[in-house]
Amino acid sequence: MPENTYSLEKTVVALWEKKRTGSLRDLLLTLQPVQVAGLFEVLPEEARPLLFRLLPKETAAEVFIELDAELQEALIRGLSDIELKAIVEEMSMDDAADLVEEMPANVVHRILEQASPEARRTINELLKYPEDSAGSIMTTEFVSLHASDTVAEAIALIRRTGNDQETVDLCYVVDAGRKLIGVASLRAILRANDEETMENVMQSHVVSVNTLDDKEAAAHALKEYDFNALPVVDAENRLVGIVTVDDAIDVLEDEASEDIAKMAAITPGDKPYLRTSVFTIFKNRIPWLLLLMVSATFTGIIITKFEDALSVCVALTSFIPMLMDTSGNAGSQSSVTIIRGISLGEIEFSDLPKVVWREARVSILCGVALAACAFLKALFFDRVGVSVALVVSLTLVVTVVLAKLVGGTLPMLAKKIGFDPAVMASPFITTIVDALALLVYFGFATKLLGI
Repeated sequence: MPENTYSLEKTVVALWEKKRTGSLRDLLLTLQPVQVAGLFEVLPEEARPLLFRLLPKETAAEVFIELDAELQEALIRGLSDIELKAIVEEMSMDDAADLVEEMPANVVHRILEQASPEARRTINELLKYPEDSAGSIMTTEFVSLHASDTVAEAIALIRRTGNDQETVDLCYVVDAGRKLIGVASLRAILRANDEETMENVMQSHVVSVNTLDDKEAAAHALKEYDFNALPVVDAENRLVGIVTVDDAIDVLEDEASEDIAKMAAITPGDKPYLRTSVFTIFKNRIPWLLLLMVSATFTGIIITKFEDALSVCVALTSFIPMLMDTSGNAGSQSSVTIIRGISLGEIEFSDLPKVVWREARVSILCGVALAACAFLKALFFDRVGVSVALVVSLTLVVTVVLAKLVGGTLPMLAKKIGFDPAVMASPFITTIVDALALLVYFGFATKLLGI
């Protein structure tokens, strides 16, 4: 923990214990919402509602959004209906929908009771969209203008409604049927003459996403075009919401965490590690471990089949761990690289021939370099014969090539047939290439050593 953060936490706790609420409020007003949210974790549970009540209504809503679900639920139970209503009114609709989705039924009932009828309708509409869609993360709070509006009228509308919108940096122009026809930046509006219409100020080429598009695709679009917000339209091109950059960052962070978990053969969780129970962690890990344990029995079957060959040349046994580890590592290198490329949209299934050709050349170079080192090691350090060293070296070349081809192509094939490429990462690929390494190893041994 950074020293200044630790000092801040000690100061807040000391002010709370001395009941110096005025000083505590002044201190909180100098902090960012995310910093105040972090202080809730170190304060006693009974202090949290009071700390929350010290904040201005708008700041309190921003802090509330930054809290994790457990703290939000505990805080809601300590707030009065009037205080909860104030928080819900200040929250953006997408954040309110996320809150309703995460809370237990009794808490949800309380939240919806305090929301206005219009807010309830909006929240229910947002909750109807699929969990992984752009519609599920969009907000309905944005500035929309008409092509016939003048710049003066647009500025007046922004001044009147801007405080209630998620962002005013980009204003969207719609026709009478609310179909999206253009976008105008706040800078462009302010630089134009008051009499000009939005039709002359706006850009008619608008990048947008559909409500049912994958939310990760929407996040990547924001990153690619360097936008602060992206309009979301329905099947008839009617503007229904926007996805903002802060939501995109959350999506990319969640997707990265999920991919990392799957690549490590762990069922993704939705809570921080230190807030996840031991039994939940166990449940997330044990199915994968069982599956991988069963799949690893194939390597045992292969070794058993060639047990006679190993008994004739015992030296072969000592090289098995090195060959299996090297092939597994080679496959993991390729799979992680390809999965990253797929997730960033850099690699498509149509690129499969290019990937195979590139990985084949890389794997030959790696295989030959590893084989040369292994040959010298086997001769001078392991003190085995030339024939055994040759078997080990040839096996390394072939298995590294196979491992990199498997690691490079399996994630792409998984994506093509609708599976998550991350599932085909290290654990599964390692199991596959381990079996291939043993088959190649014993194949060379039986041919070259005559056993």
